[in-house]
Amino acid sequence: MLLNLSNHPSAKWPPDQMQTATQQYGSIEDLPFPQINPHWSADQVVQLAEQYYIQIRQLDPFPTAVHLMGELTFTFALVTRLKAAGIPCIASTTERIVNFDQNGNKHSTFQFIRFRKY
Repeated sequence: MLLNLSNHPSAKWPPDQMQTATQQYGSIEDLPFPQINPHWSADQVVQLAEQYYIQIRQLDPFPTAVHLMGELTFTFALVTRLKAAGIPCIASTTERIVNFDQNGNKHSTFQFIRFRKY
């Protein structure tokens, strides 16, 4: 099972990302990414990462890998813990496609390319 810990629920993933995930990991379970207060200290972020680490370690079924995308300091703290415990962590890579409308407004879309290990 792939645990998706991101701000993007797997139900809203594009078909190619969903297909790649199910081919590589089987089922997908979502765990919503927490709101990280920008006023928190680094210690507060680390404490939250520790709570999520404990929660992930207690999951049944246990994840084959964790797709982790979000606020960088939390992501780093949690990836560090998960990898030390032998739990693979992945990120999704995308190609950003930028278009400008007739008013000069920029519109970006993101095309899924692959999963990459941390």
